[in-house]
Amino acid sequence: MPDGADANDSADCAAVAIIDSIQDYWTTALPDTLGTQYADTPTVFFSGSVQTACGGATSGSGPFYCPGDQLVYVDLTFFDQLETQFGARGGTFVDAYVLAHEYGHHVQNLLGTNQQVTPGETGPTSGTVRLELQADCYAGVWANHATTTSDDGQEPLITEITDDDVARALDAASRIGDDFIQTNLGNGTVDQDAFTHGSSEQRERWFSTGYSSGDPGACDTFGTDDLG
Repeated sequence: MPDGADANDSADCAAVAIIDSIQDYWTTALPDTLGTQYADTPTVFFSGSVQTACGGATSGSGPFYCPGDQLVYVDLTFFDQLETQFGARGGTFVDAYVLAHEYGHHVQNLLGTNQQVTPGETGPTSGTVRLELQADCYAGVWANHATTTSDDGQEPLITEITDDDVARALDAASRIGDDFIQTNLGNGTVDQDAFTHGSSEQRERWFSTGYSSGDPGACDTFGTDDLG
């Protein structure tokens, strides 16, 4: 997945190019498709630990979005962890999927979708899972438009997304599903009542739904009884 001229120099430069593309897309798409203005928000890159409006966090938290300060937080070592701990194939587009997912949470916050979710709720059809699956879908929607998204008529930062890029993203999605984590990184037993992000199959399905449709309206995980 080639991107901006400096993006291949380092992981953080690649992340900046990806983030710019994601935000360029939602700046146009959010008012056009969902009737809400998009508000740019920066990403905070941290190492080890960080203080946020949602409390303290460490690298073990993984990338996350804090509604309290409307910031995305990323410890870039997480991308290496996806490969070394979770066994993901990795690659630049995997990083892009993760970042687009977190910015999907920002979109949800702007839309007020978070208000539909009871804090701490868990389970396979919980609002928490629906929120995460919708963010996966929004990530797929951005990916659909990434090669045509530009800022003020400039060349798109993302010039190509290959079948291999998408396959790697789906592989990563499957490895951060609740069932995969419980089986391979937990006690080996799947407990659906403890789900907070959705199963591997669900995460793949909803990213694919967004990617194939390119339509944020297709991401209504709160309006369906069939999450996959």
